[in-house]
Amino acid sequence: MTARVLIVDDAAEVRRDLCTVLTLSGELEIIGEAANGVEAVQLTETLQPDVVLMDLEMPVLDGYEATQQIRTSFPSCRVVALTVHGYDEARSKAYQSGVDEFIVKGAPVQTIVQAILKEKE
Repeated sequence: MTARVLIVDDAAEVRRDLCTVLTLSGELEIIGEAANGVEAVQLTETLQPDVVLMDLEMPVLDGYEATQQIRTSFPSCRVVALTVHGYDEARSKAYQSGVDEFIVKGAPVQTIVQAILKEKE
């Protein structure tokens, strides 16, 4: 099964790199990109991804609030947080917001792919 993924990060270079490496896995279809939480919520409604790969610290609307909105409106959509902030407070806040998985940037690509493909519990 191929998962349909929306990538959300305020850095265009990060989005581009993630698109490249995740597409190469052969298990994921990147269906869109968003640069902030507002775009993430709008594109989730339009594109109906299986999984949103969400940065947490972004302008306009951060990933925590965007995650809450997505999980409220689209409960079947999984959200995987991918952030540079690996400290416990960020992890706790992310899970309270509704993320399914929490990954620190720099993790191996296969770790990210496995988190995206993990079945909803």
